[in-house]
Amino acid sequence: MNRDYLHRTYNLILILFGISLFGCQNQAVDGKLVKTIDEFKQAVKSAKAGDRIVLANGEWKDTELLFLGEGTEENPISLSPQTKGKVILTGQSNLRLAGKHLLVEGLVFKDGYSPTNNVIAFRQNKENLCNNCRVTECVVDDYNNPERFDSDIWVAIYGKHNRFDHNHIANKRTQGVSMAVRLNTEESRENFHQIDHNYFGPRPILGSNGGETLRIGTSHYSLTNSNTTVEHNYFDRCNGEHEIISNKSGQNTFQFNTFYECQGTLTMRHGNETVVDHNYFFGNRKPNTGGIRIINEKQTVTNNYCEGLTGYRFRGALVIMNGVPNSPLNRYFQVIDSKASNNTFVDCDYIQLCAGSDEERSAVPQNTEVKDNIFSSKFKNDIFTIYDDISGIGFENNLLSKNLEPFTKQGFQQVAMKWEQKGEVQSLTSPETTAGFHAKEAVLKKEETGVSWYPKEGEASLFETGKVIPVAAEENSIFDAIKMAEAGDIIELTSSESYITTKSIKLDKPVTIRKAEGLANKPSLIFERPYLFSIENGGALKLNGLAITGKESPDKSGNAVIRTSKYAMTHNYALVIENCLFEDLNINHSFDVLKVAKHTFADSIVVRNSVFNNITGSVFALEEETDDIGIYNVENVVMDNCSFSKIGKSVLTLYRGGRDESTFGPILDMNNCRLKDVGFAKRNSGKTSVYLHGVQEATIKNTLFEDSQPLKLHLVVGDPVIKIEDCELKGTPGIQDNGEPYQVKNLITK
Repeated sequence: MNRDYLHRTYNLILILFGISLFGCQNQAVDGKLVKTIDEFKQAVKSAKAGDRIVLANGEWKDTELLFLGEGTEENPISLSPQTKGKVILTGQSNLRLAGKHLLVEGLVFKDGYSPTNNVIAFRQNKENLCNNCRVTECVVDDYNNPERFDSDIWVAIYGKHNRFDHNHIANKRTQGVSMAVRLNTEESRENFHQIDHNYFGPRPILGSNGGETLRIGTSHYSLTNSNTTVEHNYFDRCNGEHEIISNKSGQNTFQFNTFYECQGTLTMRHGNETVVDHNYFFGNRKPNTGGIRIINEKQTVTNNYCEGLTGYRFRGALVIMNGVPNSPLNRYFQVIDSKASNNTFVDCDYIQLCAGSDEERSAVPQNTEVKDNIFSSKFKNDIFTIYDDISGIGFENNLLSKNLEPFTKQGFQQVAMKWEQKGEVQSLTSPETTAGFHAKEAVLKKEETGVSWYPKEGEASLFETGKVIPVAAEENSIFDAIKMAEAGDIIELTSSESYITTKSIKLDKPVTIRKAEGLANKPSLIFERPYLFSIENGGALKLNGLAITGKESPDKSGNAVIRTSKYAMTHNYALVIENCLFEDLNINHSFDVLKVAKHTFADSIVVRNSVFNNITGSVFALEEETDDIGIYNVENVVMDNCSFSKIGKSVLTLYRGGRDESTFGPILDMNNCRLKDVGFAKRNSGKTSVYLHGVQEATIKNTLFEDSQPLKLHLVVGDPVIKIEDCELKGTPGIQDNGEPYQVKNLITK
């Protein structure tokens, strides 16, 4: 074979490869490829019906896209990425689209936040809106303003006949609705928008009002019809606040949606003639998971399936509210001419009738029916709660499992029920009945929503998911190990000697620090800075089997073992303390175990089998949100089998001010604890050992208060459930309260 032949063959291969590559590139860039914001602006300016503008793959940082145009139904103007998922808008970027028949697809917003109130807005300004436009296969993920309570709305739909479908919206951590349909101009009312096949991913607990995932309308325009359809969407662990969906306008339809382990309810907060039909609610017995809440007139709740929902009061499986007589727009309108029929409730804990009844909300439901529903539970025998006069609710042909006691003989029948698992739902095989849920479509799975090329999150475990890092007792060895660690790693202390730290340790990832197995004594942690650990954005901490002392801390007031960032945190954190000893935090006054800052929030603080001794400050002072607007510092506090002695201030101060009812917590579970000589520091202005202000749920059991300042309760919000059982007050004043009711059982005083 001669050299000329090889050369010609090689050239031919190159030509064929080039043709093939050119063809692939042409296929990928079927339109006007733009690589800069100036090229994009020029392309938009010259775009005509049927044109396609293509953003080049890569990172588009600090890019504000204004997409204007007039397409047609047959030939829309489209904005697409060169490759879906490969155009990433970061920094301070956003998208506005306005005009007619525009199509946007395949963009990703992450690693930044919008410089305006919206990430995606279906308008240029108040005058120039979108009509007949579509946004599909886009992603907004963890695109959060660094200030937790700088409210914004990620997606705002204006205009008419727009569609938002197959998008991925997840991890909104700041105040403001994830997505809103706006009705604040005449041109945006009776809009007939379509919201379908979207994946609304996890939304962490906000600890404040303003954590809805979807809102349609506002109270100002709640007597206006929106005519929006919300269907075939998957709501995955949307836990921001009570209202997963806040319906605040008329004639909207919610159908064929799946709600998975969402803390809250689909709430008809304002507006009339809402249809809620054939939706699936799966709580899996997770706390505060809810179903459907009915307020206002001519609401229709039919053929829904609810299973394993544990939420109570406003977040029950089915809630029919009381209203306010002659209600102003922003309060609660009376339930009139509404119905809940052919729904199935399996292993749901609470059905709430006339919920919210008080001096203001005294208007009971009228001309409303609860008919042909099935209620079955193997966990509770008393799932119905009646708060007021139910004579305006008609009950007919509702079936109860044998163990459920009917609260009225009219309209309820106890029957023996047989169930079998069919896919994701339980199906009633006996008796044969026309009552209850009847499937029209299979349960919508999350894989059928959102985009296929962007991952959907599973349930993450914060701690002990990574590698074990053995650490010897050397100066700053813990500091050095954590600096090199990754999320979920375990710092294992291999020596019973003292670990001296001369630098404060900042945590921006979940880390576990624990005693190595087999050590006879707890390793001692000694620190020389004002604090040992600072939990920063993204951080979380678990301590196990350690002894922590403040004997080498600076001789100044206000030291702490653990603190949160001094700046607002968008990521919720967790703190777990097990089998630990904290002692001699007394180098100066007001030495705390945990010191939190304003606008920081813990999903959980869990303390088990630990001892706290000789501390001049507080153990957990969770009281920085004092503006009394419903914001607080922690959702769940667990204190189990712990001992507290010689504590200068309170062991626990848990504060939630204001009267807003949109959140679940704080929630306290305190069991088998011992408090002795607590609360006598002269700077303990509250003169309490434990102070609960505005707490929503609290159980204090098997706990001894000895020679300590009193337990104080200030109950102000909603209908708090406070239980004090089998406790003893020895040399301690009686419980102080503000006159609101709570439950006390077997309280011993000496």
